[in-house]
Amino acid sequence: MRAAVLHGKQDVRIEDVDVPSLAPGDVLLRTSVALTCGTDLKVYRRGYHARMIVPPALFGHEIAGTIEAVGPGVTGFREGERVVAANSAPCGSCEYCRAERPSLCDDLLFWNGAYAQFARIPARVVEQNLLRVPEGVKDEHAAMVEPLACVLRGVASVRPGDSVAVLGSGGIGLMFVALAKARGARVVSVGRNPEKLARARALGADALLRVGSDVALADALMEASPGGKGFHLVVEAAGQAETSQAALGAVRKGGVVNLFAGCAAGTEIALDAPRVHYEEIVVTATFHHTPQSIRAALRQLADPAFDAGALITTRVPLDRLPALLAEMARGGDSLKAAVLPWSG
Repeated sequence: MRAAVLHGKQDVRIEDVDVPSLAPGDVLLRTSVALTCGTDLKVYRRGYHARMIVPPALFGHEIAGTIEAVGPGVTGFREGERVVAANSAPCGSCEYCRAERPSLCDDLLFWNGAYAQFARIPARVVEQNLLRVPEGVKDEHAAMVEPLACVLRGVASVRPGDSVAVLGSGGIGLMFVALAKARGARVVSVGRNPEKLARARALGADALLRVGSDVALADALMEASPGGKGFHLVVEAAGQAETSQAALGAVRKGGVVNLFAGCAAGTEIALDAPRVHYEEIVVTATFHHTPQSIRAALRQLADPAFDAGALITTRVPLDRLPALLAEMARGGDSLKAAVLPWSG
């Protein structure tokens, strides 16, 4: 089969590799579509991810497809079914799983290999996070279930009438805009790219804030907030120290700062401890998804009111993936690309 193989920093090659063999409980998917995402771009830039992938390795993790074969012992699925798989599954037995915090599982099992004509879904993922695609949901929309599940956890506290600022206008930032707006919030989308900000407007953003190197971001955010008092929720979806710092400066009394995007190792930001204490500010983060949020995300994607198609900006054959990733790494306009392994 044809597949993308990560060999190192900004080194992804399309190669002929063996179709994966199945162990008991595994499922083999014929890939209909794989989506690019910010995590894959981060891995491409760095050449590895300590928890998720060590090169050389098959690459990609947002996938939808049709079951090609099932391994020994699989009884809940059959060949020919359209399914979507999350990129991990918790162990179910560690202290965090027992405390119903599976995103922090000590033995979280990840898989990669979505950018390929066939993909092996490990037994644990099959058992917990392989789901049938609802009738009427396109494969390229269903493949977005994993990042959407993470964002759903990040907007859980949003209430009607809240003010929300989303720092970062990539795919994750735009999902935050759409979901916060759907929950009745007033949403400000913050970013640098005018085309991405225009998409934020189409997804419901009430206001846009385009920033540059000459802008004091925290001050600009405060001016954009209701009454200049700050926001109920500030989401940092860019993964940068400066935007994380600005998020802390733009939250209102009693508000929440969600440092959603993962910064590089060693990144430090300053915390105004007296303000956090006397104004009861919550500084939190949302890492990964859970089996519960994966199912909630698939229900969200089946809702006609959610415009999943607005997040997909291009469709490319598998052979085009290395060039596309290089373009995205240079700051191109693409949000999510649908990679089609069987196309041209």
